[in-house]
Amino acid sequence: MKRVRFVALLLVCLWGAVSVAAPEEGLSPAEQAARYREAAEQGDAEAQNNLGTCYATGEGVAQSYEEALKWFRKSAEQGYAEAQFNLGLSYYNGRGVERSDAEAVKWYRKAAEQGIAQAQYEVGVFYADGEGVEQSYEEAAKWFLKAAEQGVLEAQFNLALYYQKGQGVKQSYEEAAKWWRKAAEQGNAQAQTNLAFYYDKGQGVKQSDEEAAKWYRKAAEQGDAQAQTNLALCYTSGQGVKQSNAEAAKWFRKAAEQGVAQAQTNLGWQCYTGQGTAQSYEEAVKWWRKAAEQGDLLAQCNLGMCYLYGEGVRRSDKEAVKWLRKAAEQGDAQAQRALGACYAYGRGVRRSTEQAKVWLRKAIEQGDREAGGLLLELQANE
Repeated sequence: MKRVRFVALLLVCLWGAVSVAAPEEGLSPAEQAARYREAAEQGDAEAQNNLGTCYATGEGVAQSYEEALKWFRKSAEQGYAEAQFNLGLSYYNGRGVERSDAEAVKWYRKAAEQGIAQAQYEVGVFYADGEGVEQSYEEAAKWFLKAAEQGVLEAQFNLALYYQKGQGVKQSYEEAAKWWRKAAEQGNAQAQTNLAFYYDKGQGVKQSDEEAAKWYRKAAEQGDAQAQTNLALCYTSGQGVKQSNAEAAKWFRKAAEQGVAQAQTNLGWQCYTGQGTAQSYEEAVKWWRKAAEQGDLLAQCNLGMCYLYGEGVRRSDKEAVKWLRKAAEQGDAQAQRALGACYAYGRGVRRSTEQAKVWLRKAIEQGDREAGGLLLELQANE
């Protein structure tokens, strides 16, 4: 499991966040470090940890991970929780000592058992990944819960995912929704998107289009591409918001620019029809091509039709057949019918009644009535 470190992207930052005591007013960094050393040498565990932090960060002393490790260990061995965490972090990152997952999790666990929330999360990750310990989703969930209850966002997110999947815990959409909400309320965009989806589908919560749109918006405003797409769909249908093609186009464009094929396909349609944005076949082709190249079958079909009729692009039966075939092979009925017609009339391919029948029948099996009419016409002319 990927470690998502919002609190601590760097070793020094995390040490600073977890364990630095407030310096005495009026003292320089060097004077403060000297005070810590005096107390540390007399066995004061807190001072030993603080002196270790000074060495880790280079505050008031020459920076040295080896010296930091030495003082963290002295403090940790006296049971000082913050030092145990910092010692675990030193082993995890291989700072001042050879890297060791087993030693890292050993010291994280000691800190976790004393209630250090970030240590609880880290122990959970080790169990989830099976690094330094025997892999166990049940143990991972246990430690994520402890950290989540103390407000660790990453633990809340992981716990929600576990309840959603039934991984290490009994599956429960209600519990998943509870933890998605807690992570969402801390501003995590992916959690906001997931919570919105739960409201959208009435999964683990009472269905609410308004709540879905609210949470999609929060995530969309943070740049979450899937939330931007879903918010655009809300505006398209007027689901939870006042219907607005212009707002739909705005949010489809944001997601499309991030590479979301669904958004590119929908934006292409709005450009093609002029709904909520300036009408432009050229812009439609541009966005459909981007989505088609990602394998979106609707975009492939639409791009093929543009080539077939020369809309927004120079007419090319060969290119039309290329894109229609891609969509047809993915099961798009309109593309199957159009490809069948191309074979029937020899457009972009060698004329073949048999191939025409194959593709028209595939479309008919999906309920395409126009394909049925074309097949009858083809049979009548044999």
